[in-house]
Amino acid sequence: MKKQLFIISAILLGSFVLISMTVLKSNTQEPWKAPAKYEKMSNPYADTADDGNIGKMLYMKHCKSCHGSKGKGDGPKADSVDTEIGDFTEDAFKEQSDGALYYKTFIGRDDMPSFKKKITDEKDQWMVINYIKKL
Repeated sequence: MKKQLFIISAILLGSFVLISMTVLKSNTQEPWKAPAKYEKMSNPYADTADDGNIGKMLYMKHCKSCHGSKGKGDGPKADSVDTEIGDFTEDAFKEQSDGALYYKTFIGRDDMPSFKKKITDEKDQWMVINYIKKL
């Protein structure tokens, strides 16, 4: 009887450890690095005024639900995604190149969808990048 209890306990403990490791691994996100060609990409509209508020309007339409209206990653859908949502107001975010932000926004990964087919105009895409860098 003791031998059976020991075996059952060992199986339960092993299962618990395996499940715990799986949960911890799934909650750890790899750093998101843009490929070199995007890191070096320059923003042709970096100095262009967004008089029509295109960047803000597109952000509010496509990004606010997860990233929040102020870019802090606290939108109404933020809790429903498995990956960490970045805070656009942090220095670490703002230090990224425009090309890296372009890659992450318009190519996407995991829970972050690609917006290349939803926002097809190149100038509009860069206006979104310009807007989020100002948050």
